[in-house]
Amino acid sequence: MATLSRIDHLVFACADLAQGNDWAEAALGVPAQPGGKHVLMGTHNRLLRLGPRVYLELITIDPEGAAQRARWFGLDTDAVRAKMARGPFVLTWVVACGDVQAAAAQLPEAGEVIAAARGAFSWRITVPADGRLNFDGVLPTLIEWEGTAHPCDGLEDRGCTLLELRLAHPQAEALRPRLDALQVAGPLVLRAGEPAIVARVQSPNGVVELR
Repeated sequence: MATLSRIDHLVFACADLAQGNDWAEAALGVPAQPGGKHVLMGTHNRLLRLGPRVYLELITIDPEGAAQRARWFGLDTDAVRAKMARGPFVLTWVVACGDVQAAAAQLPEAGEVIAAARGAFSWRITVPADGRLNFDGVLPTLIEWEGTAHPCDGLEDRGCTLLELRLAHPQAEALRPRLDALQVAGPLVLRAGEPAIVARVQSPNGVVELR
């Protein structure tokens, strides 16, 4: 790719947005802001700024919505639904690309590139046909925002900053060349181990590890 990719957002599943917001406020000392609905996927979210163009997304199934295809981020799987019922957790992370089609060609596991929108925002994003996570979510989803509008534009700075994203997977050596091909810029560490995604965040509660 001609342009470096970057960490765009971290995706956390929750049973409902009230649960997710209570968790964010307890962990970080500040609540997340209202997001909106994803009509295509039957999901909705709340957001928290972690930097100029990086944020935390709390996402869940919208009880008033209906998915028009398999939902992204494995939200239709029994394992994810059972886990998010117990409390919010990180599902995966999303990388912003200058050309998502070209990036997806280098990462066929990422799935097809589809168009999506929410309010004033529109983007193209990779979603596997069955909606499932790749490499337990450690392999990122790819996104390209249309135009210059980005969700962080309307998010308040509430004193939270992403310091580092720590990834672990037993197939780390297979993942490494995939991430290298994406040229992901940002505070990123990958090691071998049990599947894990841990975000170190500076917050009003101090440095917090979210997982």
